Amino acid sequence: MTPENAAPVVDIVIPVYNEEAQLAQSVITLRQYLLQNFPYSWRITIADNASQDQTWQIARRLEQSYPGEVKALHLDQKGRGRALRYAWACSDAQIVSYMDVDLSTGLDSFLPLISPLVTGHSMIATGSRLARGARIKRQFKREVTSRVYNLLIKLIFGPVFSDAQCGFKAVRKDLIMPMLGLIENNEWFFDSELLLLAEHNHLRIHEVAVDWIEDPDSRVNIRKTVIEDLKGLWRMRFKFWMGGGKLQEIPARQGLQVRPETEFVPVPAQPQREYNHAA
Repeated sequence: MTPENAAPVVDIVIPVYNEEAQLAQSVITLRQYLLQNFPYSWRITIADNASQDQTWQIARRLEQSYPGEVKALHLDQKGRGRALRYAWACSDAQIVSYMDVDLSTGLDSFLPLISPLVTGHSMIATGSRLARGARIKRQFKREVTSRVYNLLIKLIFGPVFSDAQCGFKAVRKDLIMPMLGLIENNEWFFDSELLLLAEHNHLRIHEVAVDWIEDPDSRVNIRKTVIEDLKGLWRMRFKFWMGGGKLQEIPARQGLQVRPETEFVPVPAQPQREYNHAA
């Protein structure tokens, strides 16, 4: 955890929209897990994007109940990408991350996600439900849709990451700040655009195979998301063809000057893959 008003090593953002039913329990579960298993200082940031139920009130109560450990942010406009953009830009942490409020991804994958960013091995890390070693449980329709989408990315952009849309990512703050200016999407394509820009700039992406169980109450509109994704892929391909999407300056890949705040607690080994397209 992080003392009140102190900057944490890792900021875990949870973007939410109308999640009054599960927000409190998810934050309590995540907080307890981090206290017992995560060796670096942390903060949980709830990014409420224009909820119309009691989500914001619950977020404020959680912030008051756990000062220094939970922070609540409110946006007047919807959009998961918009929520992440705002929360990451406002964060004072050295590493910014996010996970879905349903905690679909197994939390034992969180330290393997963060560790390579701390050591300087990588600047960006992502969970994958499609990498070898991942264990998932979800509807057949969504499984097929996900696999087709990620296959399409490979056909258009080459041999890249295996899972663009897994809601489990982390980025070094010194890298994400210049990248935010290049990311145009504020909805679900935000994830894909982030990773495609990283690939385009020859950044090493650390990928962790995760355990993942689908939330039956998912609010994702598959048809709308598919259309948005297809438009986004074409826009990115055209941008790259025209010479766009280049970072003016890429931070040096070096370890962070941090020390674990607690005795290291090992987590189960996870199959991992790294991508390094640097020349």
